[in-house]
Amino acid sequence: MQIRKWIYQATALTLGLLAVAAQGQTFPSKPVTLVVPFAPGGNLDVVARTLAPAMERALGQPVVVDNKAGAGGALGAAFVARAPADGHTLLVSTPNALVVLPHMTKTSYKLDNFQPVGLAATTALVVVVKGADSRFKDITSLLEHIRNNPGKISAGHAGLGTTNHMAMLQMEEAARLKLNMIPYKGGAPAIVDLIGGQSDMVVDQLSSSASHIKSGALRALAVLSSERDPALPNVPTLREAGLTNFDASTAAGILAPAGTPALLIETLNSALRKALAEDAVRARLLGVGSVARPSSAQEFAQLLSLEDGRAQALARAGKLKAD
Repeated sequence: MQIRKWIYQATALTLGLLAVAAQGQTFPSKPVTLVVPFAPGGNLDVVARTLAPAMERALGQPVVVDNKAGAGGALGAAFVARAPADGHTLLVSTPNALVVLPHMTKTSYKLDNFQPVGLAATTALVVVVKGADSRFKDITSLLEHIRNNPGKISAGHAGLGTTNHMAMLQMEEAARLKLNMIPYKGGAPAIVDLIGGQSDMVVDQLSSSASHIKSGALRALAVLSSERDPALPNVPTLREAGLTNFDASTAAGILAPAGTPALLIETLNSALRKALAEDAVRARLLGVGSVARPSSAQEFAQLLSLEDGRAQALARAGKLKAD
């Protein structure tokens, strides 16, 4: 009986492996969807729409972008977490939406509900104000105005737990400021309200603000990275404004639902790498302030694990609160 049981188990395992192999040979068998958990026009949307045509060429199937905005990225993330683990529904996200937000509020998912595919790009963060706002000549005058008016300067961001939100919290602590933070369903709606005069400032990804800075609708006062960004060589860093050791940027990557077969993850990672190797894709990303950062699935997983550890520490210290 025991031998018969072993034979049955071995046969089942072999059939399972053959099924996965066959799936890998026919994958993808239909269009692949890149779910962006924020509104159109934001950083992740720009990255996804830059990658989609190139990944489509690599995979041989249509690659479409689907914006599912809301709850700081939680709605889109939850949608992908519930999707079939067949590699056809993917999430384009920052680490924050996956490891910070679950520690700030109740979400229907956690990091374990996703399988990393690979890192795609990193993007500089920038402090922007309305181009015609004469109150703020430079970053120093903005910081001074905030200090003199605690809690009165309205600052828009892409949503609770996003990189933009975390950068603002970091700014408050480093410069001893108090902002009136306003969450949006992505960076693009926050920028629309800033241009319209409904808010005073926004911390945004350079990729989604670059065109508005170029047109003069927005004015960049500082970048949040440790060094000046090549796309904005005349804009100082927050370090230059006296915030020693300040450094913040955004990483964007692609993830699949947990349980997606390793062979499919390898196929998707290869397509992502091929896309990021295209000169046109790299140039497009650079043109909006992002840098192509191809990685293995394992390297992206390590980054997510590191960020999750930091978020857990902040949560234990009581620094991650939805309000």
